[in-house]
This record gives sequence, structure tokens and C-alpha cells, in this order.
Amino acid sequence: MKIGERIRNLRQLSNLTQEELAERANLTKGFISQIERVLTSISLDSLVQILDALDENIPDFFRGSAEEKIVYRQKDRVHIEKEKIERFELMIPGSTNRRLEPILLTLRQGQVTPKERPHEGEEFGFVLRGRVTLRFGKEALKLKKGECFYLSAEKEHWLQNTSSKEAIILWISSPPSF
Repeated sequence: MKIGERIRNLRQLSNLTQEELAERANLTKGFISQIERVLTSISLDSLVQILDALDENIPDFFRGSAEEKIVYRQKDRVHIEKEKIERFELMIPGSTNRRLEPILLTLRQGQVTPKERPHEGEEFGFVLRGRVTLRFGKEALKLKKGECFYLSAEKEHWLQNTSSKEAIILWISSPPSF
């Protein structure tokens, strides 16, 4: 894939217009348009400005321009430190530039995820191990291993491990919100 096509794809995945990207990158809309249509070449400085505006780094940009990666191994996961959560792993690096964001969440007994404020989008969770309580607005919904939830994120929501053992949840958000 050519650089201009890749920039256009990333811009569209970020739901930005050419004008919005140009403003964030301190460039002109016409220049962005020419780059995306492969009518002009781009300097390294301009590429860096655009990638910064798209929250993308150079290695990932060029790695992504090759054949799209389909299989992600356990070693590819990105561990993020979250207060009061045993383990929080982004299963797909760079998933904030995609439509779905899968998270592998591990909670010790009694641990609670931060409250997710109402936002646009949908979320899916599948309990791989243990028992959890899903707080969705004023509701408290109990789930055990093998059960799942699917919700529109228009209400405040969070999870709590209500079992005496570790709970592991596959949590998928669309669009990415973590």
C-alpha cells in the first residue's frame, strides 16, 4: 500500500476529515488531499507531523503498510498498568485505530474496574473464569464462567470480581474506549 493510501485509511479510521487532519498536523487541506491521492511526495518532517496528529508512530505505520496482520500471539499483547486491576492487556496492539478493542482483563477477589462513564458505542464481555457482577446504571447483573454481556454504553458501567478466585474476562469495546 502506498503512503498516501495508508494515511487516508488511518485518517478515516480516526473519523477525521482532511481539513481536521490538516489542522492537527499544521498543514493544508490541499496538501493532505494531494498526499492521499499520491499526487505529491511527502517529506519525513510532514510525515511525522501527520503521524503525530493520527497518534501513530513511524514503525507501526510502515509495519501496517505491509500485509495486514491477522494472527496475534500472546507475546504481542500490551500490558497496561491500571490501578486496582490485577492485569489489563490490549490483545491487539494499535487497536485504538480499529473498530474493535479487545481487552483481556484479570481481576483478583473483590477488585473493581474503574467506572466507565456513558459514551457512544457497544461493549461485549465474556467471562472466561470466575464470577463477576456487571454494574450497568442501577442494575447489578451477576455472571459466571461461560456467560457474557452485550450492552450499549449509554449508562455508567463497571465490573467487580465477586468470587473468591481470580476472574478473567474478555472485554471488547466498539469503538475503542480504553
